[in-house]
Amino acid sequence: MPQISTVKYSDIQEAKRYDAEYFKPEYIEISNNLKRLKSQDLEKYCIFVKKGIFDISPTKYKNKGVPFLRVSNTKSFFINNEDMVYLDEETHNENNKTELRKGDIVLSKVGTIGDAVINLDYEKINFSQNNIGIKIKQDEINPAYVIAFFNSKYGRKQIEKQQSGQVQEKIVLDDIKFLKIPRLNNENLIAYKVLESKQKQNKSKDLYRQAEELLLKELNLLDYKLKHSLSFEATAKDIKEVKRFDSEYFQPKYEEVISKVESYKNGWDFVKNQFSQNNFIFKSDKDYYNYIEISDINVSNGGISPNKVRTEDLPANAKRKLNKGDLLISKVRPYRGAVSFIDFELENLVGSGAFTVLREKTNYKKEVLMIFLRTSFIRNLLLRYNSGTSYPVIVDKDILDTKIPLIDIKLQKQISEKIKESYGLRKESEQLLEQAKRMVEEEIER
Repeated sequence: MPQISTVKYSDIQEAKRYDAEYFKPEYIEISNNLKRLKSQDLEKYCIFVKKGIFDISPTKYKNKGVPFLRVSNTKSFFINNEDMVYLDEETHNENNKTELRKGDIVLSKVGTIGDAVINLDYEKINFSQNNIGIKIKQDEINPAYVIAFFNSKYGRKQIEKQQSGQVQEKIVLDDIKFLKIPRLNNENLIAYKVLESKQKQNKSKDLYRQAEELLLKELNLLDYKLKHSLSFEATAKDIKEVKRFDSEYFQPKYEEVISKVESYKNGWDFVKNQFSQNNFIFKSDKDYYNYIEISDINVSNGGISPNKVRTEDLPANAKRKLNKGDLLISKVRPYRGAVSFIDFELENLVGSGAFTVLREKTNYKKEVLMIFLRTSFIRNLLLRYNSGTSYPVIVDKDILDTKIPLIDIKLQKQISEKIKESYGLRKESEQLLEQAKRMVEEEIER
C-alpha cells in the first residue's frame, strides 16, 4: 500500500539520505518518539564499538579456550553456545583489542542483521569480523537494559532504517554508534526481567542435561564416543542385501551403535511398534494457518516457533495437520538435531512434509525418544541412510525402523518430568524477554 511522508529539507540534509524508504512514516514516528525523550547516541555509553577479528583462519579454532563468537552464536538476547569454537590464549592475546567481558554486547552485521546478544556466561570472549562488539560503560547504563532496547522495535527499526534503500544489505559501525538510546524510569525493572530470564534459561538447560544423563547412564553410553574408521570391508552379499554401494553406509561405527542398543538389558524394539505415525493431511479451508518448518525448531533448546501464514502463501510442502503432543523429527539434515515435540495448544497448526510426525501409542514417553534421537551417535546413525551428499535427506522408514531401548517405565517418567519442567522454564524465560521488550516500547510511547 502506498505511503506518503512529509520531510523537512533540513532532515534530508542532516541524514544525507535522499531515498524515500529511509523516511517511511513508521521510521519518522520512531525517530520523533526518541527525540522527545532526548535520547543520546549509543557511543556515549560505550568504551568502544568495533568490528571483530578480520580474516581469522578456521585452523585457529580450538575445542576449549576463549569463546569466539560467530554469527551463529549471536541470535537473540543470549549467546547460543551450540557449535561454539574457541581461541587459545596466545591467539586471543594477539587480538586483545576486541576482547569483551561479562555484560558486553555482540551484534550481527551479516545474516539477520541486528541480532544482538549480551555476554552473561563467560569472563571474556572474542568475536568474528561478521559481528560488531560493544563494550558498555557499565557504571553509566545497565547493559541488560541495553540488550532489551536493542531487541525491541526501537532498536531493530533504527537498524532496519539504516539498511533501507541499499542494494546490498549491510551495516557499518556508524550505524550502531549513533543509534539513539533513551533513558527510561523503569530501566532497572527491564534489566531485572532480562537477568531473571537468563536464570530460568540456565535452569532449563540444566534439567535437560540431567534428563539426558539419566538416559545415557542407563544405557552405559554416558562417555561413549563414535570412532570413525579409515579402512573397513563389506562383502558382496552385504551390498546386495541393502542395495547400497556408498562406502559410508558400511562404516563399522554404525553397527557398533546398533549393537549397543541391541545389548540393552531390558531389550529393544522398533520405533514403529512403540509410536504411531501422524499422516493426517490438512484441509485448506481456513484463512490462515500456523505453520512449522524445519528452521522453526531451535536445535539448541527444542523450542518451536510457528509462523502465521495466509492459506494462499503456504508452501507446497505444508502437508501435516499437527496437534499438541506430536513429536517432530527432521528428515532433512538429521545431524542438525531438529527434533522436538509440540507442548502448546494452537489452532490451525500444520507442519512441513520434511518432518516425520509421531504420536505416543504405548507407555513409551515421547520425551525419552526425543532425547535418544537427539544424541550425537543416533543423529550420526541416521546419516547412514541419507540419500544425498551436500543436502542429506532420510525417509520416514529410516526413522520408523530405528531400534530403541525399552527403558523401564519408572525411569522414563523421571526423564519425562525433567523435560517437561525444562520446557516450562524455557517458556517462562521467553515470556520474560517479551515482557522486557514490551516494557521498553510502552515506556517510550507513554
